[in-house]
Amino acid sequence: MNDLDLQMQKLEALRAEHRDLDDVIRNIAETPPFDQLQVRRLKKRKLMLRDQIIRLENLLIPDIIA
Repeated sequence: MNDLDLQMQKLEALRAEHRDLDDVIRNIAETPPFDQLQVRRLKKRKLMLRDQIIRLENLLIPDIIA
C-alpha cells in the first residue's frame, strides 16, 4: 500500500467521522433538554474535521487551470 492509498483512506475516515458527528449532533438536539456545551464542542470538532478534509483534498487533488 503506497502513501497515496494511505492518504485516501485517511480522507475517507475523516469524511465518515464528519458525517457521524452530523448524526450525533442531530440526535442530541432532538432530545431536549440537551447539553449546549456538548453540542458546541461537537460542532467545533466537526469544523476542525472539515478543515482537515479540505487540507487533505488540496494535497491529493491538484488544481487544474483550464
